[in-house]
Amino acid sequence: MATAPKEFRFGNFVASIVWLVFWIIIIVTLVVLPLIFVILFYVPLPYAGDEVLTPYLFFSMMVDPTRTVPIIDFLIHTDLFRAAIFPGFAYAAFIAAATIYIERKFLAKMQLRTGPFYAGRFEGILQLIADGLKLISKEVIIPSGADKPLFWATPIIFVATAAAATALIPVAPGWVASDLDVGILAIFAILGFFPLLALLFSWASNSKYPFIGGLRALHQLIAFEIPFILSALPIVLLSGSLNLSEMVESQYLFWFFAVAPISAFVFYISSLAELERVPFDLPEAESEIVAGWLTETSGMIYGLIQLGTYVKLYVLAALFVVLFLGGWMGPQIFPQELIPNYTGEKIYNATVVNGIFWFTLKTFGMIMLILLPRGINPRIRIDILLHTGWYKLIVLAFINIFIVLTLIYGGIITPGGLQ
Repeated sequence: MATAPKEFRFGNFVASIVWLVFWIIIIVTLVVLPLIFVILFYVPLPYAGDEVLTPYLFFSMMVDPTRTVPIIDFLIHTDLFRAAIFPGFAYAAFIAAATIYIERKFLAKMQLRTGPFYAGRFEGILQLIADGLKLISKEVIIPSGADKPLFWATPIIFVATAAAATALIPVAPGWVASDLDVGILAIFAILGFFPLLALLFSWASNSKYPFIGGLRALHQLIAFEIPFILSALPIVLLSGSLNLSEMVESQYLFWFFAVAPISAFVFYISSLAELERVPFDLPEAESEIVAGWLTETSGMIYGLIQLGTYVKLYVLAALFVVLFLGGWMGPQIFPQELIPNYTGEKIYNATVVNGIFWFTLKTFGMIMLILLPRGINPRIRIDILLHTGWYKLIVLAFINIFIVLTLIYGGIITPGGLQ
C-alpha cells in the first residue's frame, strides 16, 4: 500500500537546518581548519616585513587589510593558482556552467519555448544546480562486460585533457598558466586526444552503439584535423611566432580576421566538428544510434564527460578569439584606480582587468556562434561530412595561406603589422 506523505512542519524544518549548521561547524573545526594548517606548513609563504610568515601569523593577518593584500597578491601569482583557479580550470568550468544555462535559454527562445523557468525559478538558474546535484547523486551503472578500469579512468582523463588545454590560453597580458613558445602546436596536440578518448571509452563500454559513435568520432578527426591546423597557419605567418601571447600582441594594429577571414571560417567549421555539435554531431546522433558513444554513461561519468566537453567548447572559442579577434585587445574602459590605495600595495591593475573583460566578452560571443547551428541546422550525412573536410575546407585553408603569403612577400604586410 502507498504511504501518505508526511505533513510538513516548520519546526522540523528549522531543526533540520540547525542540525545541518551544527555538523558543518563541527566538520570545519575538526577537519577543514587542521587540514589548512597542514597544507600551509608545506606551501612556501612570503615574508611579512622582516619576519617569516607562519600559518598562525597567516590567519591573524587575514583580519588586517593592510597585511592581507600582500598575501593575496602573492597567492594569485603562483603557478598553482593560475593553473587551477584563474585563468585555468576553475575559470573555464565556470564559463562552461554558464554556457549550459545560456544554451538552454538561447535555444528555447529560438524555438519559441519557455526553457528552464518554472522548475528553476529566477529565470531557471536553480534548474542548473538541480541537474548538477542529480548527476552527483545518481548511481553509476557499469555494463557487465565493460573494461571497468578504462570505463572509470577515461572520463577523468577527458576532463584532465580539457584542463590541460585551458592552461595554454592567455586571457590578459601576463595571465596564462603556461606560456609556451610553441603554444599553438601544444594546444592542437592536446585537442587531438579527444576523439581517441571517445574511441577508447566506447571500446571499454563493450557495446555496439558506443563503438559506432567512437568510430564516427575518429572519422571526424581524420577529416577535419588537417584543415583545422592549416587554418591557423596564416596566423603563424602573420605574427611570426608560435606563441599564443605573441599572436595577440601582434594584432595591436588590426585583427587577423581582416586578412584571414577564410581561415577564420575554416577554423569555425572545424571547431563545430571537433566539438561534435550540429550539424556534425554524428558521433552522438541520438536519433540514429541512441546516444552514440555516451549510450552507456550514467551519473557522474556522464557529468564528467559533459564538463570536459563544455570546457573544450570554451577552449576552442577562446582560441578563435586569440587567433583572429585580437585576444584581450580592446579600448581601455576601466579607470586606473578603482578605490583609494591606503595600504601601499596594489592588486587592481586596470590594463589586466580591461584585457580580461574584452577577452571574456569576445569568448562569450564566439560561444553563442558555436551554439547557434544547433537550433537551425539539421545533421548532415557522414559522406558529406568527409567530403566537406577532405575537399572543401582544405582547399579553402590553402587559398587563405596563399593570400597571406602574397601579402607578406609583396611587402604589404610584415609580421606585426602593415607597412
